[in-house]
Amino acid sequence: MTDFGRSTLPYCSFRSTDFEGSRVGIGIGTDVLDLTTASSVLVPELAGLFASGTLDDLLAAGPHVWRVVRAALLGAASHPTEQLEGWLVKADHVTLDLPFHVGDFVDFYASEQHAINLGRILRPGTEPLTASWKHLPVGYHGRSGTVVVSGTDIIRPSGQQRSTDGDVTVGPTLRLDLEAELGFVVGARSELGIPIGVDRFASHVFGVCVVNDWSARDLQAWEYVPLGPFLGKSFATSISGWIVPLAALEDARVPPPHRDVPVQDYLDDAAEPWGLDIGFEVWLNGTLISTPPFAGMYWTGAQMLAHMTVNGASVRPGDLFASGTVSGAGAPERGSLIELGWDGRDPIELADGTSRSYLADGDSVTISAYANLRGAEGERSWLGEVEGTVVARTRVRTTELSEPHPTVPEGRTS
Repeated sequence: MTDFGRSTLPYCSFRSTDFEGSRVGIGIGTDVLDLTTASSVLVPELAGLFASGTLDDLLAAGPHVWRVVRAALLGAASHPTEQLEGWLVKADHVTLDLPFHVGDFVDFYASEQHAINLGRILRPGTEPLTASWKHLPVGYHGRSGTVVVSGTDIIRPSGQQRSTDGDVTVGPTLRLDLEAELGFVVGARSELGIPIGVDRFASHVFGVCVVNDWSARDLQAWEYVPLGPFLGKSFATSISGWIVPLAALEDARVPPPHRDVPVQDYLDDAAEPWGLDIGFEVWLNGTLISTPPFAGMYWTGAQMLAHMTVNGASVRPGDLFASGTVSGAGAPERGSLIELGWDGRDPIELADGTSRSYLADGDSVTISAYANLRGAEGERSWLGEVEGTVVARTRVRTTELSEPHPTVPEGRTS
């Protein structure tokens, strides 16, 4: 665990050998504050929100309560006492769980450079961006049941693939990819039929997390016409165990890049821009392979939420939507292997002397993120990391009704 300092104050759900069950925690420095216990003193009237050990009740409580709790935590972290020290647990003594129960999951495609790169790779000789891309944030509904916490092993997915010779087979993916993304965690619910305006973003979104939306590119290439991503995306999406409150990112807000196509009124964010100066680091087996910048994302989180609800769709506590792959203009800023290696044409060299076009069994991927804060030259606020290791699919079987569900790893030691 890297030092969170005393102002970021990210939330988590954690376990320890010192007690039973899960508790809500707060990252302070390199320790975890046991908020489930401390809340009886810090925010006694709200202590019940943390009894379950997850963020579910806090998310549903809404922005006023979020502000009250954060103010109390900032005060306690700024003036540490002996009592506060008694609530701290060493980070290397805890295991992080999935911090909230995921409702709906939507993944976007908000990086112009990523979309251009994939267009050039997948549709050479044609216009890389689709006709709608600069008019609306393109996205798709994913599978919330396969969102897993950092540290969960990723079993290599299988499915249909078509070879360059046109043969169709079924088997483990040969083109397993990573995708560095930022996730947005919804708190306050909205009413069915009532869109959420860009100016209401902070009233509904509680915070952000680091995301790796694993992709099976060969499965995806065969299935995505005409309805888009399906099995190539639905097998696993990893998120960090830490959820950073949106309020902690106020000093990281920046204007989004210039848009050369006018947007519809409901996407006009000129009065309330939510660009974020966040940097990512993508590590593969201990080698830093990419540093994608989020500040260049064409569509912001506020616009994603506005578009996601413009048809009247509602949101609820625990809904998650992600930015899509974060990629910058330069080759070292590409947030996926299909771009970094140009679909196998230019394999990536690793520090151990091996190279990769796509992920091999046993490969470990770590994606970390930090916010660049205004008014503090050179100051970075660490936002957490998401890690996962690819494991081989040793056998494929169907689950019979008489069999118990397979156990999914719950978390990792921080």
